[in-house]
Amino acid sequence: MTVRVLLADDQALVRAGFRVLIDSAPDLEVVGEADTGQDAVRLARDTRADVVLMDIRMPGMDGLAATQAITSDEDLAAVRVLVLTTFEIDEYLFAALRAGASGFLGKGVEAGELQEAIRVVARGDALLSPSAVKGLIARFLSAPGARVDHSAQSLSALTDREREVMTLVACGLTNDEIADRLGISRMTAKTHANRAMIKLGAHDRAQLVVIAYETGLVRPQAH
Repeated sequence: MTVRVLLADDQALVRAGFRVLIDSAPDLEVVGEADTGQDAVRLARDTRADVVLMDIRMPGMDGLAATQAITSDEDLAAVRVLVLTTFEIDEYLFAALRAGASGFLGKGVEAGELQEAIRVVARGDALLSPSAVKGLIARFLSAPGARVDHSAQSLSALTDREREVMTLVACGLTNDEIADRLGISRMTAKTHANRAMIKLGAHDRAQLVVIAYETGLVRPQAH
């Protein structure tokens, strides 16, 4: 099945470069381009893209607001957002994950890495660059004044196993690694993670990691 990709970036040359890289893969297809956040939201609806490559800094509605608009729209529940970044401002990346982005990618990414990242996010069953996201969240939440949106009480809906799996997800482990660690099958590990996401209202594994830190289930480590 072909993964439909929407490009959202205010620089035409950047979009053109990504279009070439994406369209060179037989299972990926660029179905639209947006140069503003407003256009990204509109085209996400019009094209029914599977993945939106979203730049943060765009005129008018920025990429953070556009991500929030897409991921909060029930009609666009199947759309995944992959944020494009230069990794300069951690707070923006954390805000993007809170807004519902499934992960982030540097603009200097290699062709094969870009293509695989899109496939991973489109599947919705794995977090892109889990160790990098974990480190990002840890640094942000350990900063003074970090805002917490979820209370530890929200974890009471989880079973002990779901909480255990959620902890390992937040530590950057894949389903295969969780299965090996706990002596269960990969599918069982995935099922526990999915149930935790449903109970906590997490859009995907990226948001599950965010909630794990916000509730204190996983504590930021010193860097």
